[in-house]
Amino acid sequence: MGKGFYISKPVGIVSIILCAGALATIIALSVVYSEEKAKNNNQVSPTDGGTTSKPPVTTLAPSNEPWDKYRLPKNLVPDHYNLTLWPRLTPDLTTGLYIFTGKVVFFHTRLLHSPVSRSRSACLCQQEFGSIPLRGKGMYHLYTKFTGELADDLGGFYRSEYMEDGVKKVVATTQMQPTDARKAFPCFDEPAMKAIFYITLIHDRGTVALSNGEEKGYPVTIDNQHVQKTVFEPTEKMSTYLLAFIVSDFDFINNTIDGVWIRIFARKPAIAAGQGEYALNKTGPILKFFEKYYNSSYPLPKSDQIALPDFNAGAMENWGLITYRETALLYDKEFSSNSNKQRIATIIAHELAHMWFGNLVTLRWWNDLWLNEGFASYVEYLGAHEAEPDWNVKDLIVLGDVHRVFAVDALASSHPLSSKEEDIQKPAQISELFDAISYSKGASVLRMLSDFLTEEVFTMGLRAVDANGTELPDTVHNIMNTWVLQMGFPVVTIDTKTGVVSQKHFLLDPDSEWIVPIKWMKTGAALGTEWVLANLNVVGYYRVNYDEENWGRLLNGLSTNHQLIPVINRAQLVDDAFNLARAKIISTVLALNTTKYLDKEREYMPWESALNNLDFFYLMFDRSEVYGPMQDYLRKQVTPLFNYYKTLTENWSKVPDGHMDQYNQVNAISLACRTGLEECQNLAKTWFKQWMDTNNNQIHPNLRSTVYCNAIAASGANEWEFAWSQFKNATIATEADKLRSALACTKQPWLLNRYLEYTLDPKMIRKQDATSTIVYIANNVIGQSLAWDFVRARWSYIFTQYGGGSFSFSNLINGVTKRFSTEFELQQLKQFKEDNAEVGFGSGTLAVDQSIERTTANIKWIAENKQNVLNWFRDETKPVF
Repeated sequence: MGKGFYISKPVGIVSIILCAGALATIIALSVVYSEEKAKNNNQVSPTDGGTTSKPPVTTLAPSNEPWDKYRLPKNLVPDHYNLTLWPRLTPDLTTGLYIFTGKVVFFHTRLLHSPVSRSRSACLCQQEFGSIPLRGKGMYHLYTKFTGELADDLGGFYRSEYMEDGVKKVVATTQMQPTDARKAFPCFDEPAMKAIFYITLIHDRGTVALSNGEEKGYPVTIDNQHVQKTVFEPTEKMSTYLLAFIVSDFDFINNTIDGVWIRIFARKPAIAAGQGEYALNKTGPILKFFEKYYNSSYPLPKSDQIALPDFNAGAMENWGLITYRETALLYDKEFSSNSNKQRIATIIAHELAHMWFGNLVTLRWWNDLWLNEGFASYVEYLGAHEAEPDWNVKDLIVLGDVHRVFAVDALASSHPLSSKEEDIQKPAQISELFDAISYSKGASVLRMLSDFLTEEVFTMGLRAVDANGTELPDTVHNIMNTWVLQMGFPVVTIDTKTGVVSQKHFLLDPDSEWIVPIKWMKTGAALGTEWVLANLNVVGYYRVNYDEENWGRLLNGLSTNHQLIPVINRAQLVDDAFNLARAKIISTVLALNTTKYLDKEREYMPWESALNNLDFFYLMFDRSEVYGPMQDYLRKQVTPLFNYYKTLTENWSKVPDGHMDQYNQVNAISLACRTGLEECQNLAKTWFKQWMDTNNNQIHPNLRSTVYCNAIAASGANEWEFAWSQFKNATIATEADKLRSALACTKQPWLLNRYLEYTLDPKMIRKQDATSTIVYIANNVIGQSLAWDFVRARWSYIFTQYGGGSFSFSNLINGVTKRFSTEFELQQLKQFKEDNAEVGFGSGTLAVDQSIERTTANIKWIAENKQNVLNWFRDETKPVF
């Protein structure tokens, strides 16, 4: 039981803030940032960067044994590399493999004398370790030649293939983060071991070579081959994981802003179609925003951004050469929805934020990855707001990050933001950290502190420079540690009758405590009807519970005049109620009652919050007798919203003006069709059939995903085959993604099984899209068991082919198991874990345990709630006479 404290009664708690510090994490980070900028001035040039703390020097005992530890010794420090690489974009005639050759000269400084020692270097081809004896102290030059495979595995130096005018094209590109630079060339592949890189690329004439620095190319002849040699300006002092080198025949558009050369690269047809224009237009303003935000000029002379056909992550912040999926950089108004446009703006802002925070100043080790990614995930909303001020995009962090990560952080198998360094050693352990906790919880707690301190104070901490460093007071450390070093988050309970406010760990570990900043709102038209609302605009990373009477007053406020409650808090009330119910803190009926006012709600955020939470009810009940009454209720609630947008858009002929209104129009159509509103389903089928009959797609890009899905779900093989043909012929990545998702909506099991088999063939489904396609199929109630059987039967192959270190493996495991709610499914899941222990789960290891925990909770929840939920839906849909 959490500790309580008293405040004045009755509820005289307006504008009270609990505790003075809340989240001092960023204060510590700010000091580190300031110290590093200052150290850079003393040790290297201002743009050389540094690490968050100077790594300790380790004295190695004399030994003739190879270095067999995961971490590198600290008494050998790289100074700079001269690296030449020559990727072959055609297969070797003898082996049939695509290869690259290279040579590298290491320049190392020996810090401490050790008669004989060996250092771990990078993998050479298939080897993880290399060792070379070194004697004495001083500067070493080490020359190495090597050959590697330019595979299609999406890691290290790899190849991406695409078709253009019937001709196969090959791109040689890179993805080094977190531990794959060693796959490209022998190197000291740890973030703290920064060095300067002199890069040279040999490539076919007619192709373009890119790297982190500015390039200068000229033709040469090597081994009787007429090729191009491109030499790049030396990089700033930087980590290996931020290196990038690419050879392609892409085209580009460019602009110069305040001396910074900005280029957008993509396939030639994409550039010719103007798909890079939006990114080019927004990059400059976002860069200028961050220069002001950090009070520091962009540290490089150029900013290249490139859209790749095959890329496992969304984007990667390589210093001066940012790589993206095509869907994350290219925009075409004829095919891209407003959500596609928002994704581009926020991802560009995220990656540009890293140019300072992460690249200029870098973490010493991956255990504090959240500082990098959480910070960028927070300020991406600020950068996107600068680019598109009319969108009000900053509010969407509540749906996109706060509510998203609550679901993970409420599990006992969650993890703290910061891990112990010794616990994060292996590549798979590092990859596991690229999860919702590091990104979304990191963003959420930083937003909370920024609000508490004010954004002005928050940014002042980033801009300050103190050459002598700053010692943090113990109180700051104590406050910070409650949010960073322990997992989870609190639920704050407010008893408006007694004035007692208490907290406990949400779901588990009631002894944990946080120092919580709380903002209040109190209103009411008459004595006895006033309600209290905490966590205004959901700036705090915690849930809120109330006494039953206050919940009743809030529900009455929603039903009588919901607009008195801020729109973000309407979304919060729904999300808190449903999750408090899942934790058995309040009743499920109370949570369901928060949806009764939705027939009057027209704003996007409350509807989206409700749909996200009701999706859990679909997962639990779409195979049971609850499904029918639930459909009836939700159809009744959404019909007014559907009709509202029908009128607003003049019978679907116009697009709503507001960014959020465009999103909510999609919700209206999606839920109306999903719940069987005949008018909606006929609309979707009619639009889709018109496209099939005329081969002229008049469906607005905002509506295509939901129209495609509902039309395919209501149809047969002909519609599926048409959509598959359109998918295979799509030249716009965003359009291909909409179709790829919709193809999983069919109710035909044989089509879903065939689609699952396609995910194993890169000619059918790109490797980057394989795991998400399987999850799309599992989202379909018909495809759930098919996808689970498929993953179990093919796990060894999937794991081997799609990379144990892939960030997407946790999404795959969670995606195919999130509907699990029976004892039989739980035993299958445990057996799956046992059967594949030797194969492993890579970055999905933690997801397996989370799935087991979630399934166990689902079983209990259904046993306790099914009848009450069924009765509630039946009562709410009874005819009124």
